[in-house]
Amino acid sequence: MRTFFIFVLSSSGRKQRINASPVYVFMGTFPNLFRFRMCFKNALSVNVQQLAKKYGKLLSVIEMYHEVYGEKHDEKYHINAFTNPLCPVITDNPQIQLYHWGLIPHWFRASGSLQERQKELQDFRSKTYIARCETVFEKASFRSPILRGRCLIPSTGYFEYHHEKNGTKTPYFIHWKDTGLFSMAGIYDYWKNPDGQEIYSYSLITAPANELTGWIHNGGTHNGRMPVIFSEEDEKRWLQPDLTCQEITDLMKTFPAEHLQAYAIKPDFIRKHPNDATILEAEQTGLFQ
Repeated sequence: MRTFFIFVLSSSGRKQRINASPVYVFMGTFPNLFRFRMCFKNALSVNVQQLAKKYGKLLSVIEMYHEVYGEKHDEKYHINAFTNPLCPVITDNPQIQLYHWGLIPHWFRASGSLQERQKELQDFRSKTYIARCETVFEKASFRSPILRGRCLIPSTGYFEYHHEKNGTKTPYFIHWKDTGLFSMAGIYDYWKNPDGQEIYSYSLITAPANELTGWIHNGGTHNGRMPVIFSEEDEKRWLQPDLTCQEITDLMKTFPAEHLQAYAIKPDFIRKHPNDATILEAEQTGLFQ
C-alpha cells in the first residue's frame, strides 16, 4: 500500500514530514449527483510563484512535494472538492501549505475493516466540504477550527449552475471583476489517524448569495449561496489569531455583486482535465455583472 506524505514547517522552523495513508486520503468515484453541486468547484489558474508574491509566503512545502512526487501545483482551471484534492492554503505559517479539501476534525474516529473505514471517512467528508457561516460556530466539526484554524483559500473564480425553465442546467464561471487572484474564507483542522499519521484538511465557508450569484445559483437543495470572499484588508484580519466571535462573524459577509462578473461556460467543462484552459471558454458572448 502506497503511503503519501507532505511537509510542513513547524513552529521551530524544522521541516516535518506528514504521512497520509490512502485509507484516509481517498480519491474515489462518487455518485453523479455530486457532478452538479457547486460552491464545490474552484479554479486557481495561476502558478505558485504568483501565489507566493500575492501572499508574501514561501514555497518550500510545495517545492518539496514536487521533488518527492513529481507533481506540480500550477494552474488548475477546475478543482473538484469531491476528489478531496490537495490544494494550496494560506495560514499564519510563513509557508504556503498543502491541505486536502474536505475537513476531518481532530476528534474523528473510524472503525471496522479497511473498506468500512474508507467509506465512513468519505461519507463524513462529503458533509464538510462546505461550512455555512450561520452555523459554523455550532457544528461539532467546525466550532473549534473557526476559532483556532482559519485560513485563506486562493481562487481565480468558482462555478455555479443556473437552472433553466426547460429543466436544463447552464454552468457559469464567477470571478472578481478587478483582480485575477482573490481569497475565500476557509477553516482547517488536522487529524491523527490510528497509525499516528497527521492529515491537514479544510472547509470552504459560504454566505447568502448577492443579487448576481443568487440569480445564477437558483436550484438544488442549498441554493442562494456563495463563498465568503475577502477584500485584501479582510484577508489579513481573517488570519489574526485573537479575533472575537463577533469579529469573526462580521468578516463572514456577502460579497458585493458589483465587484463580480459571471459568464456561461460549456457544459462539458466537468469532463475536461483540470489543467485544460478551455474549461473557462465562454459558451456565448456577453457578461453578467
